[in-house]
Amino acid sequence: MEYDLDRFTSRRSTVRANRGLVATSQPLAAEAGIEILRDGGNAFDAAVATAAALNVVEPTSTGLGGDVFALYRTADGEVGAIRSCGGAPADATIDAVRDGLERADPDERSSYYPANRGYAVDAAADPDSLEMPFLGPHAVTVPGTARGWEATVRKLGRLTLADVLQPAIEYATEGYPVSEVVSAYWRSAESLFTDEHAREAYLFDGEAPDPGQTVALDRLGASLEAIAERGADVVYEGEIAEAIADEVQSKGGHLAVEDLASFQPEFLEPISTTYNGAEVFELPPNNQGLIALEALNIAEEIGAGEHPYESADRVHAFAEATKLAFVDGHHYVTDPDYEEIPPLGSKSYARERAREIGEAPIADPAIGVPNANAEDADTVLLTVGDEAGNLVSFINSRFAGFGSGLVAGETGIALQNRGASFSLDPNHPNSLEPGKRPFHTLVPAMAKFDEDDWAAFGVMGGYMQPQGHVQVLSNVIDYGMGLQEALDAPRWRVREDGSLGVEERLPNAAALARRGHDVRVLPPVQFGGAQLVRRADGSLAGASEPRKDGQAQGY
Repeated sequence: MEYDLDRFTSRRSTVRANRGLVATSQPLAAEAGIEILRDGGNAFDAAVATAAALNVVEPTSTGLGGDVFALYRTADGEVGAIRSCGGAPADATIDAVRDGLERADPDERSSYYPANRGYAVDAAADPDSLEMPFLGPHAVTVPGTARGWEATVRKLGRLTLADVLQPAIEYATEGYPVSEVVSAYWRSAESLFTDEHAREAYLFDGEAPDPGQTVALDRLGASLEAIAERGADVVYEGEIAEAIADEVQSKGGHLAVEDLASFQPEFLEPISTTYNGAEVFELPPNNQGLIALEALNIAEEIGAGEHPYESADRVHAFAEATKLAFVDGHHYVTDPDYEEIPPLGSKSYARERAREIGEAPIADPAIGVPNANAEDADTVLLTVGDEAGNLVSFINSRFAGFGSGLVAGETGIALQNRGASFSLDPNHPNSLEPGKRPFHTLVPAMAKFDEDDWAAFGVMGGYMQPQGHVQVLSNVIDYGMGLQEALDAPRWRVREDGSLGVEERLPNAAALARRGHDVRVLPPVQFGGAQLVRRADGSLAGASEPRKDGQAQGY
């Protein structure tokens, strides 16, 4: 494609390189991945190094107390997936959680349901509520991060886990300056740190760090050093495992060392569909990858990408396809070991659903998200490519910022709140059961545009993720945008209440409102965090999210 500088609309150019390329949301973490590539590691080593560094330099969005997922294509052509996601504790039944809520101090119980995230505290704090707590000990599931990192490096990398953790250890022990975006997220989480362990690990003189302030995370650094020296088992069977279990149980939760010790990551077959000539790969359930595939299939069926880019018809068509996919996915997607899931990603199913789309918006779509608090949740995504031909889209998350609000003893490990996606309704597909994995928002993705033209990509941000996939892919496939332009372009998002969130610069938003959409202008930070690395004809190209501190770096 020829680029006309007079029509150049991107905020910056696509980054291009031959040897290696890393795209992620924090420049220091991108540098960690590049360092590993320069030292002889491959894309998988660099992915783990970048993810570990993000645990330190962007601790507001990811951590050792969370889960890991990946989609990848190896240099020899294998397309695969990693799911390193723990389940509910063995003793975590619906009755046990309700009993724990009943016995908890009312003020403490109310803190599990934060009013500033849309809850009416008095109602939600009722132990008989069908809503799982969003915060606190009952929201903690088994973290998959450490063993996920280790499995990635062992099976697919060239270096050792100790090698790839060194940049993160240096940032944690020697310190780093905090960026504006990370400082703002950190400050918004100050009220979450009511526990002594959390405040000692992540506040400085009782406050979140200011932009430019140099901070060291000594406790987290010590945990990273222990993992480097003794392997991931220290998190699941050693002293760190004991600290995690003690922290949760001391607050009234059920996670035990036995739950941690029995956990193992999985290597899976991805699921896929085609969209206007490209093949798109996503993670299977318990992740929401099926939602992205269904939305793409419906959009293709109704010709959504055939409308002029700046038209209201384009946004209407894609948004309606997304609504239907959300309705289905949020009802059916769960742990497949516990429930049968219909073929939501099939073309035939999409043809049936497409019949419901007309000129007016679907009224009262009953999207039914697993937890409304997660609608604007955020995390990290990174994509890496190397000169051999390996590509990987890698996600590491605690769900909502610093997760549950609990930090395990003196380990510096903030524990995730992924269990908040369970339901306390025994008849719901995502009902809480011992060992069951919760509905997961995290969906790394891959796309095949041609035999030697592949991309690793993703768009972070709660339920923004699958609809972000749809928009970025359509920008590239239907409208021929360059990679960075495709990420810069104004976004829309279907909300849990059926409204249509738009960026202020989205063309023809007024026409969408006249058409009947409940249009709401939202700040850019609510439209996700995208990263993309593409390898075509032996050359690498990358782009990073302009709404964050993102950086695509190559060499």
